[in-house]
Amino acid sequence: MKLGILGTGMIVKDLLHTFHEFNIEKAYILGTNETKEETESLKNEYHLDKAYYDYDELLASDVDTIYCALPNHLHYMFCKKALENHKHVIIEKPITTNPIELKDLILLAKKNHKIILEAMNIHYLPAYLSLKEHIKDLGQLKIVSFNYSQYSSRYNAFKEGNILPAFDYQKAGGALMDLNVYNLHAIIGLFGRPLNVEYYANIEKQIDTSGIVMLDYGSFKAVSIAAKDCKAPIVNTIQGDNGYIRITSPVNQMRNYLLADNQGKESVQEFNETDHRLIYEFKEFIRIIETLDYDKSYEMLETSLIVSEVMKEARQKSGIVFGNE
Repeated sequence: MKLGILGTGMIVKDLLHTFHEFNIEKAYILGTNETKEETESLKNEYHLDKAYYDYDELLASDVDTIYCALPNHLHYMFCKKALENHKHVIIEKPITTNPIELKDLILLAKKNHKIILEAMNIHYLPAYLSLKEHIKDLGQLKIVSFNYSQYSSRYNAFKEGNILPAFDYQKAGGALMDLNVYNLHAIIGLFGRPLNVEYYANIEKQIDTSGIVMLDYGSFKAVSIAAKDCKAPIVNTIQGDNGYIRITSPVNQMRNYLLADNQGKESVQEFNETDHRLIYEFKEFIRIIETLDYDKSYEMLETSLIVSEVMKEARQKSGIVFGNE
């Protein structure tokens, strides 16, 4: 793989920290004039092959895969251009602003025989894969409750009128897109498309700073909570008539979970504490792209598309409209 990295944010630094684990032939990074010092620093620290400051120049190089870690509202534009230039794309969450954009990218990728993947690490974590196997031990499911609430330092600036991308409706920000997307991927990855979606959001300056998504699965109900304007202990539970599962970390960072039955028997499922949470997804991404495993990519894209459609419906029902809609 010859990888072109778009962006210099925290998730890029996390990924670069894991690079020694992967077989990447070449790695380039795209920065801007405003981020030139940081871009050069990352290039030097992680021994990247070249730093670019012009996207067309990067696309004209021998790069074969673009990893897009830009702000949400830029994903579609930059990844469409990459696909038009016959590059595979790995896109940070949320994959696009809305399902219309995602469907357009999927059609373009199929036309050009390229692969799209959403960098949603939950689906590749050993703990999550194990969790999927243990759901059946709970009997008939009744209640699912996931909560990812962490107070954002950017919320202080937001209250003072300094609106950064994470809280900017013009840039597809908000608690749903930033945090609840993890919960929704976890829930939909387990149970598929819900029958009905409702979103009860706390809205300030046209964006959701926190909110509760209600998912109706017919025989059981799911609650997906996320907040950037307040915090709470992270507790996620899956309850059935035979027992429950409890996860006490954000689902994108899960390394263990508790399985308990109605008789009081408990067991903790533990997984590797030393591996970085991004390693599992990126090893699989490299395999999918290098072997052109379209079937696996389409399987993962189906989950991404359902999540995107659920989030779109949730926003519509709470009156949240992004700047590009």
